[in-house]
Amino acid sequence: MATEMTTQSGSKKTASRCITEKAEGTHVFEIVGYSLKKGMGVGKAVRSGTFTVGGFDWGILFYPDGTSRTGHQCVAADLELRSKGKQARACCDLRLVNEDTRLAYSFESISPKAIPTSYNDCSHYSRENARVVEKSHFEEEGSGYIKDDSLTIECVLTVMKQSLVAKITGDSEMQVPPSNLSSHFGKLLLEENGADLTFSVGGESFAAHKIILAARWPVFEAELYGQMKEREDQCIIVEDMQPGVFKALLHFIYTDSLPCVDDLGDDDYSEMIRHLLVAADRYAMDRMKLMCQNILSENLALETVAATLALADQYNCERLKDVCIKFIASTDEMDTLMATQGYMDLKRTCPFVFVDVFEKSKRLRGA
Repeated sequence: MATEMTTQSGSKKTASRCITEKAEGTHVFEIVGYSLKKGMGVGKAVRSGTFTVGGFDWGILFYPDGTSRTGHQCVAADLELRSKGKQARACCDLRLVNEDTRLAYSFESISPKAIPTSYNDCSHYSRENARVVEKSHFEEEGSGYIKDDSLTIECVLTVMKQSLVAKITGDSEMQVPPSNLSSHFGKLLLEENGADLTFSVGGESFAAHKIILAARWPVFEAELYGQMKEREDQCIIVEDMQPGVFKALLHFIYTDSLPCVDDLGDDDYSEMIRHLLVAADRYAMDRMKLMCQNILSENLALETVAATLALADQYNCERLKDVCIKFIASTDEMDTLMATQGYMDLKRTCPFVFVDVFEKSKRLRGA
């Protein structure tokens, strides 16, 4: 951003600002059967899956026997750009994760020029520039870095994007406020001005605007401007839904956000989100459904994870289902989990899900 100022002598003074945008991301690479990877040979690497940060595809290289420069007493790690025909500038922190303390120990760079650096098409740090950790640091019994013959590497990656230089004269610089469109629509819903439609839900009535619902609610568009177009009674009865859930659904339709529910406890909040997920699935509100899945995945607990897993399985929420299964498979408090009502309901209604839990448990424990 640049400004223009006039000094007392009448000459103009200008200033500019260079802004470099960046994208950040973290990838966790779990190496199951670490001892089996030893002996691959110096310079031989194990490759992670591909992950995306800053619009580029990346991967982690792990050398169990080190490289020609590091020696066999060390392991080495590296980062490679897997996007074909592209070039990126980035810096990263590669580190081992201590499974006991959850703290991380960074690989040491043996070249001060290793980061930041530019990555070319399918290239990576040369073996001479790979980051290293001495095996004695993490292979010692009780160190906490190797659990069930598994080693975890975490990569924190920052990708530098295009630098922008803006120039604006001083008098013409204006502060543009953020969009408040959602607040205006929220006020319209709250005050019911111009409402031409009513929903009856569980004995409560909710006023709304057909034109907004038609634009934001594809499921009702045909009904609002089809079968109901000539009806005098502009009222829709909604069955099998709690009034509070429908009110939250309307709030999302008008504002594209979920309502604030600070007055609810953790259990009631999770229960409300589960109901909203069901409503979102019922009315094909895909973005709202994804938001509910994300909230549930970030608030898993022993008391509710089984109920959430059953919900994810019933409504085809595969990502949420995977998170729940991993949570159950990794817990050391199975007795507490099995005593919950949600677990008993899950066992009765979705017994086949336990096959996924069992298989995930074996993978996590390196069996």
